[in-house]
Amino acid sequence: MTLNKAIFDALHAASTATITTVLLKKGIRRCWMKGPMPAFNAREKLVGKAFTLRFVPAREDLATPESWSSPRSTRAAIEAMPEGCIAVVDAMGVTDAGIFGEILTARMKMRGVAALVTDGVVRDGDGVDGTGLPVWCSGVAAPPSVTSLTFVGWQEPIGCGGIAVYPDDVIVADGDGVVVIPVAMVEEVAKAAVEQERLELWIMREVEKGVPLPGLYPPNAETKARYEAESGQ
Repeated sequence: MTLNKAIFDALHAASTATITTVLLKKGIRRCWMKGPMPAFNAREKLVGKAFTLRFVPAREDLATPESWSSPRSTRAAIEAMPEGCIAVVDAMGVTDAGIFGEILTARMKMRGVAALVTDGVVRDGDGVDGTGLPVWCSGVAAPPSVTSLTFVGWQEPIGCGGIAVYPDDVIVADGDGVVVIPVAMVEEVAKAAVEQERLELWIMREVEKGVPLPGLYPPNAETKARYEAESGQ
């Protein structure tokens, strides 16, 4: 579940805002999740491959406390998570039932999981914070997951925050939220993100010099030529 170091470093150096711009230029408009925002231990940008989990609406014969001991449970899924992955959980945007609490997030942290991302909420907020596991979510709620949700599986395509996420897609999470990069596009996106960041840094310096925006941002042909000449490209 580890990324090539060069790709990891490139994506880690780029903001989610830059990455969404790069993906837009490559035809991908739906990549930023609605809902997940930095909530606990989420002060640093994180990059990792997605390990997906999925909930559906609660059905009374399945969404029971006894289901927590089932082979198909969040507990079993956590034991399958590889070190360095980012757990991405489709909770259907439900905000009145916490999908994970202190004990489960503590186990994830111990297993080396990089972060938890969900369009739902967690419970035991103070306890989750104390585990040190970075969490991007939609808030907190005291009731357990089975009051509103049924857990159905892991490592399959999901929808999280309105975005399709497939196992091993690359997740980049920072203060602006969470972006999904299709795994087949990761290398080209990483390269383009480096160049986009370099260009925008140059443009920012031009703005600080008092250069007007028209023709500068986005750069016209003349501005591009000047950028390339000054940057030695």
